[in-house]
Amino acid sequence: MKQEAEIALRHLEVLQTVMENQPIGIFKLSEIMNMPRHKIRYSLRVLEQSGIIEPTQYGAIIREDVDGVIKSLKSEIEEIKSFVNQMDRIVEKI
Repeated sequence: MKQEAEIALRHLEVLQTVMENQPIGIFKLSEIMNMPRHKIRYSLRVLEQSGIIEPTQYGAIIREDVDGVIKSLKSEIEEIKSFVNQMDRIVEKI
């Protein structure tokens, strides 16, 4: 579970960096984030498949119609927080 959470966090960090520096390519993202290119590439692929970013000849950019996807993402994160709180309560009882 921890590894999956770390990967999701990386995707969000890549998303934030793209938002702040768009358009941006893999090499520049890797440099800014001090992260291997293969990890950046994977995160960009996941974000593209999720409909959040799109590739251009100049690098990744945030899609114009992304508001609904971001809203859904925020809702999912709130749900995950609830699950983590429930897990914490269970572990405390063990």
